[in-house]
Amino acid sequence: MEINKNIESIIGDPKKAINRLAYPTILSMLLMYANNLIDSMWVSGLGSKPLAALGFMSPLYLVIIGVGVGIGAGANSLISRLIGAKQYEESNNAAMHSIVLASIVSILILLIGVFFLKDLLILFGSSEVIDLAMDYGMIIFLTSYIILFPAVVSSLFRAEGDIRRAAVPLVVNAILNIVMDPIFIYYFNWGIKGAAIATVLSTLANLLMMLYWYLIKRDTFIKLSLKYYHSKMEIYKEILLVSLPASCEEVIYSIVAICFNYLIFITAGTMEVAIFTVVWRFVSIGFLPCIAIGVSTITVSGIAYGARNYENFKTTINYSTFISFIITLIICAIFFIFAYPISEGFNFINGNPQMIARTAEVLRIMVFYNLFIPFGATAAYVYQGVGSGFKSLALTILRELVLSVFFAYIFAIPLKMGIFGVYLGAIIGMILGSFIGFVCIKLYERSFKKECEKTVV
Repeated sequence: MEINKNIESIIGDPKKAINRLAYPTILSMLLMYANNLIDSMWVSGLGSKPLAALGFMSPLYLVIIGVGVGIGAGANSLISRLIGAKQYEESNNAAMHSIVLASIVSILILLIGVFFLKDLLILFGSSEVIDLAMDYGMIIFLTSYIILFPAVVSSLFRAEGDIRRAAVPLVVNAILNIVMDPIFIYYFNWGIKGAAIATVLSTLANLLMMLYWYLIKRDTFIKLSLKYYHSKMEIYKEILLVSLPASCEEVIYSIVAICFNYLIFITAGTMEVAIFTVVWRFVSIGFLPCIAIGVSTITVSGIAYGARNYENFKTTINYSTFISFIITLIICAIFFIFAYPISEGFNFINGNPQMIARTAEVLRIMVFYNLFIPFGATAAYVYQGVGSGFKSLALTILRELVLSVFFAYIFAIPLKMGIFGVYLGAIIGMILGSFIGFVCIKLYERSFKKECEKTVV
């Protein structure tokens, strides 16, 4: 099995490899998250209750995507390490194991949706808008295979360095969703159900494009075929060691959003939840450079680790952190300066001046939530790249759930700072957790250097 230009490009200079993988990935992930943002924009025209219902359902939607991203991260990590170790044939087998795993998980998600979705939504505090939340949520859960699978297949393209094929289907996905949302929501008068249907159909187009390249055109480095599948529990274990923690990390992000929704609801009411739903979309966009560069870091750090190349490993950590921080800083500055026109543009359908002004105010506060995430996020993704998924999970739990939510609660309730306390506490917890993560990965870098020195001796 001969390497191609894509493989050669990610084995060499880690800075060039990260640049080549990350910048198209930032664009593609912006478009992926745009689906959620586009849904929110068009649903806002139906009023605050449908928008709040979407806000309560969105964490569960992101959990489904997160599970796919998690399985993809596990596959990406293992395949990258196999490529670094020049075990090319085994990389095909690892890819097939990830497809089987994704199929099993998507069935489990469907069953959870059928039997427990309403109970989950009520548990999250959506009783006031439960019918609207169910209208959107049931469509998403019944088509969980379509929602989950693109993230897994896309990770295979990234593992082999073929970023164009990982990105182009997401562009098509976003364009189709932009076109179909207003048609299904308003022209057909399907309301919030129309938003869900548009999301599913646009995502299906994404999936079909990627499967065409793998199953019909068959000109990829990684091959998807049953002839390459030789069931090995060790491979499932290696994928799960990263994918389980990585999926749990996405679940953690959703739990954090649910906790914030609850704290906001009890301190400021349903209208503030609707406003936070909008702001959280932009917080997610601000986080995308960390995710995109982090996904690239999984590949590059995994290859450096598999090849036992300390210098490339060190460069990957430092460069990923630096470039993530610079891009995040620029995005946060843009959101802060243009908060009002951004909020006005987002709420152009309902034109509520009070909602526009409050959205801008909250957005200006929450940009500081994002600012130092690159230091913690890089650490988490490097741990995934080397196969230490549970260390990555531990850092994410500490940063996102323990510190951010804990401080948000302390400031809002015991210290009686109300809604401002929720936002301030979340920011303080995030900053503290991010720097703890960065210290941890630098210590791991030193231990890896010693391992490499012993190998040379």
